[in-house]
Amino acid sequence: MMNSTKEQRVLLMMITAIVAGGVCGYFWGDAMQSIAWLGELFLTSLKMLIVPLVAASVITGVAGLGDVRHLGRMGGISVAYYACTTLIAVSIGLIMANLWQPGVGASLGGAQAPAGAHHETGFSELVLSLVHPNIVEAAASMKLLPLIVFCIAFAAALSTLGERGAPVVRFFEGVNEAIMTMVEWIMVFAPIGVFALIASKLGQNGGGAVFAAQLHSLLTYVLTVISGLLTHAAILCTALWLITRRSVMDYLRHMGTALMTAFSTASSSATLPLTMEGVQQAGVSDRARRFVLPLGATVNMDGTALYEAVAVLFIAQAYGIDLSFSQQILVLLTATMAAIGAAGIPEAGLVTMVIVLEAVGLPLEGIGLLLAVDWFLDRCRTTINVFGDSAGAAIVDHLNGR
Repeated sequence: MMNSTKEQRVLLMMITAIVAGGVCGYFWGDAMQSIAWLGELFLTSLKMLIVPLVAASVITGVAGLGDVRHLGRMGGISVAYYACTTLIAVSIGLIMANLWQPGVGASLGGAQAPAGAHHETGFSELVLSLVHPNIVEAAASMKLLPLIVFCIAFAAALSTLGERGAPVVRFFEGVNEAIMTMVEWIMVFAPIGVFALIASKLGQNGGGAVFAAQLHSLLTYVLTVISGLLTHAAILCTALWLITRRSVMDYLRHMGTALMTAFSTASSSATLPLTMEGVQQAGVSDRARRFVLPLGATVNMDGTALYEAVAVLFIAQAYGIDLSFSQQILVLLTATMAAIGAAGIPEAGLVTMVIVLEAVGLPLEGIGLLLAVDWFLDRCRTTINVFGDSAGAAIVDHLNGR
């Protein structure tokens, strides 16, 4: 995990790269296409980590629940809560993106959308896409939805083996930590990649002549994401009050430090100690906070899932691709399941977004300009992630009967 000083330094460098990339792309236009390969290297580096990150994160996250046969009432309520809130978050993201249409009129470069993006996915194909006869082939071809399903089932099986399964779980815990470290290394290179992506994309689109239109498109995109996050936060607050009859303002007061830390660090994992302290001050039982919060920091990424749903529709709209209802259902399922594998570290959403894009055959190049505002949206969605965890602790505690 990055220390706070290193995180702030990388953040400052990324902001500088965003500004520099925008300036260079604005004034030098076509000349900036010569550094496009640096941006491609950055994206490919992220893509390289997808399979091991998803496999290790999902297996350790599910196995961390304990024996799935003995989760008990609290375990069942926790899993149901996180599944429901994530599905709601992704649904809100899809609705907001369909209402706002943030990608309409945007130009993300000259790349052509693959033919697979226009394929209509029926219900039977949707169900069949959850499994694959060769899981290694599925991973190699980036068909990651069946990989996630396999990892969930595999981890559930491991949890029933007791000591015999423990060495396997520890192996994947080590893999998970190593991959998270590699993500941190790649994020050190991120400022160069971001600079190259922004500058080259602006160059591909004619430089400064179209910059105003792109900025408008990104502004609409940012507002779409934020409106979705605020809507989801309002739903969480309403659920907290309706189910537990707690004062929402009082609960937010206890969670203030944790939420500000989440916004400043963009890391739900780093915020976990403060989250646990906040819910304890709010009167949540020790049993609930010790079980629900660590689980939530691993598998509950409401804000990230919502953000990915908006981003995918933004990219589809920018390329003029009309995703069918069944394809948007596939986005719903994929974003929900990918959220389980989203490590609680800064920028992990960029990695898991690739899963959702691959699921519906959209070009990865569309991620490029979104990085210009991702550093800010990352903080917003992490704050919602942490609030979702804390609200879940109180709700599960109440429903479990203390």
